[in-house]
Amino acid sequence: MSQSQSALLNPSSTASITMRACLTDQGSCGCCLMQQQIQRMKMFFNTSLTELEQELTKTKNILNNIRASRSAFSVSLFNENNFNCFGPFPDDKLIPYKHVSINLGDSYRTETGIFTVPRSGVYSLALTVYSDAGAPGNTLAACASLQVNGQVVAGSKDRNMQDQEDSATIVMALHLNAGDKVAVNLPIGCFLCDDNSHYNTFTGFLLYATD
Repeated sequence: MSQSQSALLNPSSTASITMRACLTDQGSCGCCLMQQQIQRMKMFFNTSLTELEQELTKTKNILNNIRASRSAFSVSLFNENNFNCFGPFPDDKLIPYKHVSINLGDSYRTETGIFTVPRSGVYSLALTVYSDAGAPGNTLAACASLQVNGQVVAGSKDRNMQDQEDSATIVMALHLNAGDKVAVNLPIGCFLCDDNSHYNTFTGFLLYATD
């Protein structure tokens, strides 16, 4: 094996070869030193490129994980254009919001009105209720409660005979676990009214994951 072939197989020997060349041939010394510097630069850039590729792979995995965990929904009471009311009922009843504005992650079910938490994290939840008694002097009962796993976490209650119509909004940030069931309950005797203006809305989205 020639000296040049050995140097290619063993880059660490480049320095000693360069030194011998400089001692025996001063004219070639500058060229050898330049080749040595080029070799060092190649090794540096190859190492840097490998590290960048590894960081890029990590970043892509993080972004893919974020995309996979995206969760957001916003729904309202009715699909139809006519003015209608939901309730009152003789028992508590979960509200199945039918009009879907967004259901990213497909975790809200229009059949049941339940949002099943896909991933543990902090969620923003908002509930707006509106009702119309129909005429002055009638009883207004605009009330609903936000529930997690059947337990009330916040509610709005307005029962009177002074207002023909009224509305209220609840906004909360809650830490929820994967599999938790979030829904809106209509208490006994309450009723909500709506049309295509979508006065009654139920919204939630993941702020950040904690798992």
